[in-house]
Amino acid sequence: MERSEFDQGPPSPCPAPFNLAAHVLARADDLSAKTALCITRRDEIQTWRYGDLKQAILGTATGLLAAGLSPGDKVLMRLGNTVDFPIAYLAAIAVDLVPIPTSAALTEAEVARIIAELEPACVLHDPNVTSAAHDRVLDLPRLRDMHSLPQATFRMGDPDRLGYIVYTSGTSGQPRAVGHAHRAIWARQMMITGWYDLKESDRLMHAGAFNWTYTLGTGLMDPWTQGATAIVPASGLSTVDFPALLSQQDVSIFAAVPGVYRQILRRDLPHLPKLRHGLSAGEKLPETTRVAWQAQTGTDIHEAFGMSECSTFISGNPARPLPAGALGAPQKGRRIAIVDQGEAVPLGDVGGIAIHRSDPGLMLGYLNTTSPFEDRLHGDWFLTGDMGRMSDDGAITYEGRADDMMNAGGFRVSPLEVEACLATFPEITGVAVTEVPVASGATIIAAFYTSSSQIDETALTAHAEKGLARYKLPRAYVSVNALPTGANGKIVRRNLKQIWIEGDHGTR
Repeated sequence: MERSEFDQGPPSPCPAPFNLAAHVLARADDLSAKTALCITRRDEIQTWRYGDLKQAILGTATGLLAAGLSPGDKVLMRLGNTVDFPIAYLAAIAVDLVPIPTSAALTEAEVARIIAELEPACVLHDPNVTSAAHDRVLDLPRLRDMHSLPQATFRMGDPDRLGYIVYTSGTSGQPRAVGHAHRAIWARQMMITGWYDLKESDRLMHAGAFNWTYTLGTGLMDPWTQGATAIVPASGLSTVDFPALLSQQDVSIFAAVPGVYRQILRRDLPHLPKLRHGLSAGEKLPETTRVAWQAQTGTDIHEAFGMSECSTFISGNPARPLPAGALGAPQKGRRIAIVDQGEAVPLGDVGGIAIHRSDPGLMLGYLNTTSPFEDRLHGDWFLTGDMGRMSDDGAITYEGRADDMMNAGGFRVSPLEVEACLATFPEITGVAVTEVPVASGATIIAAFYTSSSQIDETALTAHAEKGLARYKLPRAYVSVNALPTGANGKIVRRNLKQIWIEGDHGTR
């Protein structure tokens, strides 16, 4: 029987010497007068031309060095949802400083832990963003004063050297520091063709904040690499404003997480003749959302799957629409497998989604650990911690996190399959499913949901029985005011168990 391994051929080699920021800004001189960025507000639009953007980035790079920082120094970014974030990020990388972009939502204690773990040489700080004590701080006004300084020269070097550090979301435990090489941006070319179909003429709007890595990559770095125009809503705007922005800004590609699409679809969308398609990542896109978006806009949403350790590597794209329910297929240049114990499983079987260690987008490793890959590397395969199954054409169906998989009578059950069924019940506005303990020491499947009105759980149970095998049915339903999510908006299923333990619930 054929095994679940799909080799899309080797990626093009990264040139050397190389610099991530130089790659992103390679088109800036030729497109100096073109709009690189639109920051949209209800009553005004702030624009940045490519020439001005490059000046601000390389002027800031000069200022960082003049402030006493040296190549190789780590720089912690505590900046808000403003253009200052990507400017400082690229400025640091341009001169071989190592930026650490972090969420503005972190608490003082969380920031203090990062400082203790990574020992950054400096903190770049917006006073409106929570931070922690550090001996060297460059505040936002000083950073902005650097924009007009003489331009620094890009420091070129080994594409495999450390370029930046991000933290994992921590959805399966304590967040870990992930070190990425400069070559990571080169590997994103596989996403530009295998997911976005991004062109210089595109106007790509990302629904996220500047200081989110999804926005930083998909919403800014990749459009600038292609010479396209990036559009980001200013702080203070919400999904209520997005339909009008899509129309007013002639958006051709829209990127968001599934939850944003769901919220937008609660309203009537204007005619969007320039929109080519949407992009979704961050969590599994419900099929109902995809269908509703297509019905309202006449365009598809192309989904991608990735992680902090490798960005996205499985996706659909306009040239290859995927069957309903499929997560995506390996992008050209990727080698992906579904494995068990380090070996590819038979086609159609559920196993762990794995990336070949040769992937140029794969991290250098986790920092400050005894082993850069800890227990995630099995032979030549990096285990993502997510489950899936592969069809004979390489299409992959997502089955959830390995630690989210449920056991029902000896059968492995994906929470996503149960959630997809329950999400089609009319009054359900959000749902998450997990395995919870009961008094006997056994476990059952429980569904936690939010709703627009009080739900008749007998009707909900009957609805589930029509779409799920008996062993997959929830034995308990729990109405909650809100589902637990992390800073990036993903459902944190392990917190559902605490809700269950603290409550008084019956079973079916």
